[in-house]
Amino acid sequence: MRFYTDTPPGHDLTYDDVFLMPNRSAVASRFDVDLATSDGTGATIPVVVANMTAVAGRRMAETMARRGGLVVLPQDVDTAALRDIVAWVKSRHPVWDTPLVLTPNDAVADALNLLPKRAHGAVVIVDEDERPVGVVDEAACAGVDRFTRLSDVADPDVLTMPLTAAPREVFHQLHGRNVHIALGVDEEGRLAGVLTEVSALRAELYRPALDDKGRLRVAAAIGVNGDVSAKTTALLDAEVDILVVDTAHGHQEKMITALKAVRAAVDAAGRGRPATPSAEPAPALDRQSSPGAGQDGGPSLAGSGVTVVAGNVVTAEGTRDLVEAGADVVKVGVGPGAMCTTRMMTGVGRPQFSAVLECARAARELGARVWADGGVRHPRDVALALAAGASSVMVGSWFAGTYESPGDLLRDEQGHPYKESFGMASKRAVTARTRADSAFDRARKALFEEGISTSRMRLNPAAPSVEDLLDAICSGVRSACTYTGATTLEEFHDKAVVGVQSASGFAEGAPLPTGW
Repeated sequence: MRFYTDTPPGHDLTYDDVFLMPNRSAVASRFDVDLATSDGTGATIPVVVANMTAVAGRRMAETMARRGGLVVLPQDVDTAALRDIVAWVKSRHPVWDTPLVLTPNDAVADALNLLPKRAHGAVVIVDEDERPVGVVDEAACAGVDRFTRLSDVADPDVLTMPLTAAPREVFHQLHGRNVHIALGVDEEGRLAGVLTEVSALRAELYRPALDDKGRLRVAAAIGVNGDVSAKTTALLDAEVDILVVDTAHGHQEKMITALKAVRAAVDAAGRGRPATPSAEPAPALDRQSSPGAGQDGGPSLAGSGVTVVAGNVVTAEGTRDLVEAGADVVKVGVGPGAMCTTRMMTGVGRPQFSAVLECARAARELGARVWADGGVRHPRDVALALAAGASSVMVGSWFAGTYESPGDLLRDEQGHPYKESFGMASKRAVTARTRADSAFDRARKALFEEGISTSRMRLNPAAPSVEDLLDAICSGVRSACTYTGATTLEEFHDKAVVGVQSASGFAEGAPLPTGW
């Protein structure tokens, strides 16, 4: 990346301060762009869900990995529970979504409780042999007594297809029909998955992030306190693919000590990977015979090596120290998150674009990569972070208001659906994290909380799923690459030309409000 004037400004910049210049391009279509990352994580899109309790859970992990991204499970999750989550995610099908299942004798109330858990909007009714006999959606439950049996409201007209059916075939079977969901069944006719018309389309456009056994990938966070080596060993035993050593201030001795312990445990288990990431895109596979293969080729299998990520820092010095201590990837960002009050409380932090730019250069000199963590509010911000040299961009609160986030779906005074989000250094998060401490220690730690304890994140009725947001992000990044003349993210970083703009320049690029 270079600046349009060839001279970097004398002050730090955030995403709103910069823009991408269009270049002469030979890229004919946005589908010619490969969004696979170069950091060795096996991700096929450059999006990572941050390890926030209100955002990262099993449903989010399954959905993101199926579309090629990653989810970092929070460090506060009990090890036994985390092992169960990882096993569950890795048992999911790489193409077919997990169905919501009830029996004919269950009540409409049971279906209404389950429907908000999945974006596909349907509960499948199965018999005693787990074979599908009907489908129930929200419309079928409208105006019906909540104690009505599902056998009385289920639509018996079901479309079943073998799990080996290509997503394109599923799309064609659904297109133009009243049935909006296809049910994947195994060789015995038992329910194993579901696909809607749009999810079948997405299965042709995205490649899942798979491990060397063809299972969905998942990451997990580790704190810098306690027995870090034991926690690392437990996560390795649980078959976590990416370990994220996480603390708000990553450039400190406690982090370096913890990171060295993680690296030692990974290497002792024989799970390390080559230090220099490969920038080569995944080889193309036959889409008709490879589950999850998409427009860009086949699934990316990054091997059995575990990637070690550490952060957060905002300087080249901090980046170099973490890489030398054992990090393959460094997380960059202090204070830009939507739920974070660090900058207002302490004055500490740095505008995110400049932080990513400097840290990415330092990491690449050592054969490592960075993740841009925080400050992302629009698809353009993701593109700009990648242009600055990040291999992936971490997203938190933006994804909290989706069907896939862990929280319960609530409704405000006007009936609008929302979910609650909160910062991981807030009173709410600290209280949960210190539950086992003494009353005195909990009270003492409560004096140093930073972050918002509750925020309502509304579900957008037009885009209620995290997959809808991924479509917007990936579409924006693909288009940015075509404007730049790049077909890979590494080429995008090399060719990107960035200019600096005023606040009015940023406002000029924003669409007018609806109804203006």
